Amino acid sequence: MSENIGTIENNKTYFADMHIHIGRDMYDNPVKITGAKRLTLTNILKESSRNKGIDMIGVIDSHAPAVQQEIKRLIEAGEAYELADGGVRFEKVTLLLGSEIEVYDEQCRGPIHVLCYFPSLDKIEFFSEWLTTKMKNITLSSQRYYGTAKELQYKVKELEGIFIPAHVFTPFKSLYGKGVKNSLHEVFDSDLIDGIELGLSSDTQMADQIKELHDYTFVSNSDAHSLAKIAREYQEIGMKEPSFKEFYLSLHQVNDRGIRKNFGMNPQLGKYHTTVCSNCLEPLTPDAIVCRNCGSKKIIKGVFDRIQELKNTNGNLEKRTPYLYQVPLEYLPSLGKKTFEKLLYHFDTEMNVIHYATLEQLKAVVPEKLAESIIQMREGKLAIKAGGGGRYGSITSS
Repeated sequence: MSENIGTIENNKTYFADMHIHIGRDMYDNPVKITGAKRLTLTNILKESSRNKGIDMIGVIDSHAPAVQQEIKRLIEAGEAYELADGGVRFEKVTLLLGSEIEVYDEQCRGPIHVLCYFPSLDKIEFFSEWLTTKMKNITLSSQRYYGTAKELQYKVKELEGIFIPAHVFTPFKSLYGKGVKNSLHEVFDSDLIDGIELGLSSDTQMADQIKELHDYTFVSNSDAHSLAKIAREYQEIGMKEPSFKEFYLSLHQVNDRGIRKNFGMNPQLGKYHTTVCSNCLEPLTPDAIVCRNCGSKKIIKGVFDRIQELKNTNGNLEKRTPYLYQVPLEYLPSLGKKTFEKLLYHFDTEMNVIHYATLEQLKAVVPEKLAESIIQMREGKLAIKAGGGGRYGSITSS
């Protein structure tokens, strides 16, 4: 890759969602079992470029050989090409090749999901070949890796990759939710972590109450299992151009690069914000052992309560970039498919609707109440009902 680092000209920023799954490969075989059938690599690229208006995406099932074959076909057909600084360009979007892996070694108290990104096809092909000796089924997403967490980190760095623990607070299969008692040092080499993914039930203010996270850049991603969920959470990044190298430099805030804004749902809209009974979803106190409603002992500790257990500082938010609450357009009451298509017809992309269209411009296209809801969403003023135990929260106009 090019060694020219330099500074950013004209304060360029780009939108990025770095955690998107593949539902089906090019042979119509499942990759992410719970992913939508229409969630193919080509459809993801088209949706991100043409409708969402996202500049850079991370597809974290790119370790699957059939996904790599689909990328090669796009390149051979002249529809995509590899960038000198890493990544694959398709129309207006840059694809970063990633892999979500489940780590559960003897140092872990439970399974931990991590995100690994690589600069080029040949690097991720080497990684996939190595994974075949550490994983039972490389064709599927988020599979159990048989080895130590640090060994995985060393391999990712050997291949010039990026390493980010995923959705670190969710109750299942995450760093703090399941994997460690108190600290990431229990399982990881802290020097080989490039960033921290917050997940749907937490935000910057919540996560920054843990002192050991102050050294890392926070990223907010969708974890999309369908095309509609792409850019459910995302970030605006200051960098020269959307590429692997620039993303890496931004995570480490080199020469004015960095995450400018994180956009995500209010944590109360996440599935695991509050502590609830797994059986009947009765809200419970964080120290509950038995559900007062049904007597079940299956308790899901909420992200908010888990962070309170780990809290050891009041945070350092003056050094953090803003975290702005948003939801995808489809979450808004009364916004159906035809209305969504009408908005895209007039404003080109979802990013344009969410960030740039004025109230008057919106009112010229959709009913006034809906136009006002879009502006309320932009300003973080939508009323919410908290979610928990696998059930999303909901929103209403304030």
